[in-house]
Amino acid sequence: MPQQDSRTRTALVVVAHHRADSLTAHTARRAATRLEAAGYRIDVLDLHAEGFDPRMNSSDQPDWGNRDKPYSDEVRAHMRRLLDADVVVAVFPVYWQSVPAILKGWIDRVWNYGFAYGRSEPRLAGKRILWLGLAGATGDDPLVKGMRTVLENSLSEGIAYYCGFSHSTVGLLTDAEERPQSVDAEGNLLVGEAVAGADREAQYADLDRRAQEFLTSITSR
Repeated sequence: MPQQDSRTRTALVVVAHHRADSLTAHTARRAATRLEAAGYRIDVLDLHAEGFDPRMNSSDQPDWGNRDKPYSDEVRAHMRRLLDADVVVAVFPVYWQSVPAILKGWIDRVWNYGFAYGRSEPRLAGKRILWLGLAGATGDDPLVKGMRTVLENSLSEGIAYYCGFSHSTVGLLTDAEERPQSVDAEGNLLVGEAVAGADREAQYADLDRRAQEFLTSITSR
C-alpha cells in the first residue's frame, strides 16, 4: 500500500472580481471552505483586494530572452505562492468568453518565461488547476457550447498544459445572473424576468452544487 504524503497540501484560490459581495466572491469563499474541510491549507489571493497591477512592465521582463532574468519583488512573491500550491482554483466572471483583465494580467506577469514555461523541466509540473468561470448565459443557450470550447482551448490547452500542469478543468457555471440571459438565432440578447424568492435560492443552490462537483473532480485526482 502506498504511503500517505504527510505534507499538508496547499490550495491557492485566486479571486478575480472587484466586489466582495459578488456571486463570484461568494463562490470563491465557498470553494476555500470546502478545500479547507478536505484537508488543504488555504491561500486566498484576491487580486483586487491585494491591489495587483495586471500591467506587464520592464521590471518583470528586463530581458525576455533570458529565462534566468530577475523579476520584480511583487512578481517573485506571487511566483512563490504559485509554487507552494498543489491545487490552484481560479474563480472569475466570464467576460467576452475569456477571463477578466486582472486575471489575464496575473498570468502574463507571474506565469512568465523562464518561470512557468521555457524550461525542459517545468516548475509547475504535477500541479492541478480548476478554472471556475461564472457566466450569465443560461445553461440551454446554444452559445454555451462554443464558450466552453473557447475557454478550454485558451485556459487548459493554451496555458495550463503548456506550463506543465498535470490536470486542468474548466468549470463553467452558467445561470449566474439574476435575470436569465440568452442570445437568439439573429444575435439578439434576450433578458428574462428576474428570478426571486425560493426560485432564486434554488438557482443559487444548483450553482453551488455544480461548483462542488468541479472541486471534487479536481481534488480527487
